[in-house]
Amino acid sequence: MPDTHRGRAGLVAAALAATYVVLLTLVATDFEPLLSLDEHVVDSWHGAVDGTGWESFFQGLADISTPWVVRTILLVVAVVLLIRRRTLEAAWIALTLALSGTAWWATKNLVQRERPDVPEQIGGYSFPSGHATEIATTMGLLVVITWRALRPGRGRNAVVTLWVLIAVLVGLDRVLLGVHNPSDVVGGWSLGAFLVVLTTTLLGLVTTRMAARPLRPLSTMPEDRRTLAVVLNPIKVPDADAFKTRVAEASRNAGWDEPLWFETTVDDAGASMARAAVAAGADVVVAAGGDGTVRVVCAEMAGTGIPVGIVPAGTGNLLARNLGIPLGHFQALEAVFRGQDRAIDVVAIDGDNLDPTRFMVMAGLGLDAAIMAGAPDSLKARMGWSAYFVAGLKHLRYPAVRVDIAVDDAEPVRRRARTVVVGNVGSLTAGIPLLPDARIDDGLLDVVVIAPRRFLGWFGLLWRVLTKHPRTDERLDRFTGKSVTITAAHSAPRQLDGDTVGSGTEIRARIEPGLLLVRVPR
Repeated sequence: MPDTHRGRAGLVAAALAATYVVLLTLVATDFEPLLSLDEHVVDSWHGAVDGTGWESFFQGLADISTPWVVRTILLVVAVVLLIRRRTLEAAWIALTLALSGTAWWATKNLVQRERPDVPEQIGGYSFPSGHATEIATTMGLLVVITWRALRPGRGRNAVVTLWVLIAVLVGLDRVLLGVHNPSDVVGGWSLGAFLVVLTTTLLGLVTTRMAARPLRPLSTMPEDRRTLAVVLNPIKVPDADAFKTRVAEASRNAGWDEPLWFETTVDDAGASMARAAVAAGADVVVAAGGDGTVRVVCAEMAGTGIPVGIVPAGTGNLLARNLGIPLGHFQALEAVFRGQDRAIDVVAIDGDNLDPTRFMVMAGLGLDAAIMAGAPDSLKARMGWSAYFVAGLKHLRYPAVRVDIAVDDAEPVRRRARTVVVGNVGSLTAGIPLLPDARIDDGLLDVVVIAPRRFLGWFGLLWRVLTKHPRTDERLDRFTGKSVTITAAHSAPRQLDGDTVGSGTEIRARIEPGLLLVRVPR
């Protein structure tokens, strides 16, 4: 697998899963060397604290770290996130807790390993340790939350270290009390940590990709750049006042001037604000908002030579994800002040009843636009990215439309399609590789045509997309070129970077190579 597709998180998840599977296999097959080692460690460790004050300490620790106690703590955190309208993170916590509880309970009853032979033993089976699984899950979730919420530095590292130490201490507690074997604890740790990495990756809360090797050189920020302008969408950024304070502090710490602020309105998603920022002499213009705000600001900044910084605050945040820009505000600001400029392509687009404009990520005609229209801001505010899933379920029977697709002025190809997507990047939320060959700076457009015959056909197409299967046919076809014209037999909904732009029968798109500078991590 090429470096651009090899995820650190994927490697970590694989290592954790392998650890768990190996231990599960050894325990289930009564592997004598492991059983002997477990027995020896339990006897020596438990014997060292038995009848001492340390036994009372560890028993108290066991009482306050039961699975239900730590689950309650996390549920409180999830409720707080819901109140703050951070629905995706709340759903992430609930999903991870559900998976971890189900996994260790099912494994215990499958393996049915007896607990160590210690007097006054508690009931239940031993492998894996429920305490260890739940504390690893809880502390893992808190590590991710801390990493996203705090800016880089000793403070964040100290908090992360604290969560890890708590997980280690609770796990060791189980062996010292003689209620679990070391392999039970290590199995619980690996299972809990694996599920955290898995759900974090699937929901796109932390990127799983290493930074792509750029096809064009990156430039560093000249020392004389000191003026930052921020185009802020106050609807998408929770607690805008606190955000402004945070940005101002980061600007001062980086030796920059006080930021200039331009807030979007219902009638203007950022176009005039971006022009005003340029007129004010901004050296970097930051788009702080969702995909719509980012698209409009980038469309205005393309060709100016002034780099755009991105602080993602929306539901999809697709441009940020595909560029490896962190989704946490502190980390994204770090890229703005200490990152590098990267030249990327933009796409000029127009059509019937569609004024000439640009997009950065993807444009579509048909089902995908219907899904975007079916997930309004109010629904996304409550459900996060899962609002798209709900809207998608409602539109799975969306009718096909006959389309003619002409790439680089070649003869049109006719298809009956549920949706046609023109992409400048390859991945959707959660890393779904809709256009696996697309690169944001290769000077090319990528087009995918999706046309399942029946409802069950969606499952086969989804498998082909997820596995990056190279086969194409009339159900899943792909094209590449510098320009494309899509003409539908009748009017269909259209979208640009997740924003609906009205129905029509035509889309004309043309790549504009390297026209936009974006601040990305070094």
